[in-house]
Amino acid sequence: MSARHNNVRWWQYAVLVGAAAVSIFPLYWMFIVATTDTATATQMPPEIVPGDNFFYLAGLVFDTVPFLQSIVNSLVVAGAIGVGQALLCALAGFAFAKLRFPGRNTLFLVVLLTMTVPTQLAVIPQYLIMSELGWVDTLQALVVPGLASAFGIFWMRQHIVATISDELMQAAYLDGASTWQVFWRIAFPIVRPAAFVLGLFAFVTAWNDFLWPFIVLKSPERYTAQIAIKALQNSFDIDLGLAMSGSFLATLPLLVLFVFVGRRMVGGILEGAFKG
Repeated sequence: MSARHNNVRWWQYAVLVGAAAVSIFPLYWMFIVATTDTATATQMPPEIVPGDNFFYLAGLVFDTVPFLQSIVNSLVVAGAIGVGQALLCALAGFAFAKLRFPGRNTLFLVVLLTMTVPTQLAVIPQYLIMSELGWVDTLQALVVPGLASAFGIFWMRQHIVATISDELMQAAYLDGASTWQVFWRIAFPIVRPAAFVLGLFAFVTAWNDFLWPFIVLKSPERYTAQIAIKALQNSFDIDLGLAMSGSFLATLPLLVLFVFVGRRMVGGILEGAFKG
């Protein structure tokens, strides 16, 4: 029995190691290309050992575009969107889950239906709105449209329905609590792990977003990290080493983030799965 158990554990570890290798290899390959030139990166068979040009190419990235400012801009935009979605989607989810008002189910259905609409269809009307507001080439043009999402509202509503009983809310109302106090002091602390996961996903999505920032941003000092990487290339030639150096540098903040919050993120997902 013990030998069979050890054999099962061996296979489990083998699968985990294989999955980890498959997940890490793209990052490793990005680093390899970030240390070489285009000719070396495209040769066959490919080079699997890092070169010695990384620090030179990294310095060239900062000399070519205002990359540090772009990282700061991405942190501001992604952080605001992450916090905003965690709070605003929790508020909307609480309203759809626990409050009674005319048209609630119809409005929630409309919210769900918006998830079937490709985001590309909203680009033109969204740009026209930003233009009327005078927000073109500003960071708020990136932040405000991303402060809430249909998926985030659905996600938080499902967690609130599964974790907060009507009896608990009625007891709070009997004690004189207002609706806002019930949400902030009772509901939100209970669903905080789910809100944290939602905020983290929103942060990563905003950090990696390219299309909308590429359309609405014009000035180099307002570039996000993804637009700065695009600015490293030109129409006639693409230096793969330079582009991958920028991509690798733009990935580092996300890696640091996941090192510190990865366990909490997994815990929030598993908690929601078990409660659901």
